[in-house]
Amino acid sequence: MNPQQQQSVLTIAMLAAFADGAKDDTEREEIRRIAQSLAADGGLPDLPRLYQDVLLRRTSVQSAAAALHDPAHRQLAYEMAVCVCDVDGRQTPAEREFLFGLKQALQLGSAATAAFEEEEQALASVLESAALPPTASTSAPAMPAVGATAGFADAAAAQRDAGLDKSILNYALLNGALELLPQSWASMAIIPLQIKMVHAVGLAHGVELDRGHIKEFIAAAGVGMASQYVEQFGRKLLGGLLGKVAGKALGGMGQAATGMAFSFATTYALGQVAKRYYAGGRVMSTAMLRDSFQDLLGPAKQLQSEYLPQIRQKAATLDAGQIMAMVRGG
Repeated sequence: MNPQQQQSVLTIAMLAAFADGAKDDTEREEIRRIAQSLAADGGLPDLPRLYQDVLLRRTSVQSAAAALHDPAHRQLAYEMAVCVCDVDGRQTPAEREFLFGLKQALQLGSAATAAFEEEEQALASVLESAALPPTASTSAPAMPAVGATAGFADAAAAQRDAGLDKSILNYALLNGALELLPQSWASMAIIPLQIKMVHAVGLAHGVELDRGHIKEFIAAAGVGMASQYVEQFGRKLLGGLLGKVAGKALGGMGQAATGMAFSFATTYALGQVAKRYYAGGRVMSTAMLRDSFQDLLGPAKQLQSEYLPQIRQKAATLDAGQIMAMVRGG
């Protein structure tokens, strides 16, 4: 896939991200940052301009689709758009209308998309309906009886924090591995697993959280749903990992993915922010949450480099059945 074709696929992904018109200024700014980051990391130099073209409606589905002549590239563009639209577990009427027009512009018949749509809808259903676990493996120890020493309480808190650190690292490793998989739908499991991670952190501090509250917390920390998907797909595409349709792997996954697994850093930093937030009684402002996340993201990226061999090893062992089981399970 040449740079013009890559740019067309990413244009379609960005158009899908803005299809429902519901993105706020924070989400738009995050997608702008991603475009600059991908360009700075050796990707396409025109990505920042592409973002402006999409936001200001100077480009269209039709013009982006016209540059994609290979049926496999058209199929890939459609798959990415569907996944971006399904990021929150459901498609709005505007998103359904967008995807219908996209399928026509890409000249994809139902026979070409039926297998993917069936697989993707099944996964989206699992992700949206997956129950949060009633308990967490890192649940908080029982409170000490009245009169217990401060040392006992400190030891219990240290044990809880150590358990949470281990759990957060495991979630980060798993999500980093998911980003390395060649299947275009694999990244759909990352946000639900982040939701489960935050839920476990809350439980460890005695706070029972519902899915809506956790999504609001993640957004408040500056981790946009659509923007996170656009970044994952963009890195897969520019890293050469997305080159086949219907989840068929390319050879040399490890070589193509050496500089990726950014979902490790995002997940790890998010988990550590959640630890601070719930340990501190949930009094951090939105600005403090975002500053804390950004402060933790740099060290998390350094840690990601250290754990890249483990991330790649885990990616080599995952399949669709395992991913859905992890999302369903506690």
